[in-house]
Amino acid sequence: MHAATAQPFRHATRVYWEDTDAGGIVYYANYLKFFERARTEWLRSLGVEQGALRERLGAMFVVSRTAMRYLRPARIDDLLEVTVAVREAARVSLHLEQQALRGTELLAEGDIRIACVDAPTLRPRRIPDEVLSRLP
Repeated sequence: MHAATAQPFRHATRVYWEDTDAGGIVYYANYLKFFERARTEWLRSLGVEQGALRERLGAMFVVSRTAMRYLRPARIDDLLEVTVAVREAARVSLHLEQQALRGTELLAEGDIRIACVDAPTLRPRRIPDEVLSRLP
């Protein structure tokens, strides 16, 4: 296990009509989608494509825990920056901190744990060394 201290990964995303409720404010559950997309792009930036991870190594990541805090609303057409930072890497899971920002304004933050599982059985398994070795 190790704790990471690298700068967070940053992913830009735009708020579209489909992301909002009737009032034009981002529907709260859609922050989880924004966070998921940022995690996927973060892994891709490390050279880890989730489809290939599943096909080649029989492993995949699933969200095992999430805690969200909502501070300010995002609105249609806002350009958001979604971050991913590794707080701790363990043998079978990663503890991540994620934020959604509009400029420097923090809108939402999440405490996310993703676990590595065996793709066919969905049972916990060790994160492949080639993935752990690429973490910041």
